Amino acid sequence: MQIGAQLYTVRDFCKNTADFSETLQKIADIGYKTVQVSGTCDYAPDWLAQQLRKNGLRCVLTHIPPDKIADLPETVAAEHKTFGCGAVGIGYCDIEAWGTEGFAARFGPAARILREKGLRLSYHNHDKEFIKTDGKTLLEQMAQTMGPDELFFTLDTYWVQAAGGDPIAWLDKLSGRTPYVHLKDMAYGRKMAPVGQGNMNFTGILEACLRNGVEYALVEQDDCYGEDPFVCLRRSFDYLKDFA
Repeated sequence: MQIGAQLYTVRDFCKNTADFSETLQKIADIGYKTVQVSGTCDYAPDWLAQQLRKNGLRCVLTHIPPDKIADLPETVAAEHKTFGCGAVGIGYCDIEAWGTEGFAARFGPAARILREKGLRLSYHNHDKEFIKTDGKTLLEQMAQTMGPDELFFTLDTYWVQAAGGDPIAWLDKLSGRTPYVHLKDMAYGRKMAPVGQGNMNFTGILEACLRNGVEYALVEQDDCYGEDPFVCLRRSFDYLKDFA
């Protein structure tokens, strides 16, 4: 398992390519070797490939507009191959409004094309996916509607716990389908915190990641509450580096 940085954490420092380039260097200087590109300015795929090489980084996952995935999967695959990324991520979808069947109809064909091109489609949860209908969460229904060869999950352990779920149990339940996880800690009041500085059971979570085939544990802190997000990323890295 490799520890990576979700660049959504530092999105305010990626609003143009000059700042984005500097941010990648800062991420590498902390010690991260992998990143997820999300929440940044627009970029040319070959530009990103060059910047990653320059900083000794690999992009292992993205979040891009869902409509682009559904409508232009071959273009998406070609662009991701340009910068060496093997997974395309859906960062947010109102799954309650879409319904799991509607989601599968919209993204299933793209998922199959991406698979044929050697890429994964991975879905990132928030808390709404834990609404239950007919005794099953929407997340369970998604996993049943689209098979393990079509849809993977970027399990966000913070949002699982925020929804009242057990991240360890969900890692076990989705074993083999969560090559990526998002890690941020939860302090009192559902406040987001660097990993190891809140109240979540990260010893158990990380053990569950290891036994369930998680390949990349990506640190994400949506809100740093005025603290320097690079400092927050460093605190998480220092806590997690022994698990890599």
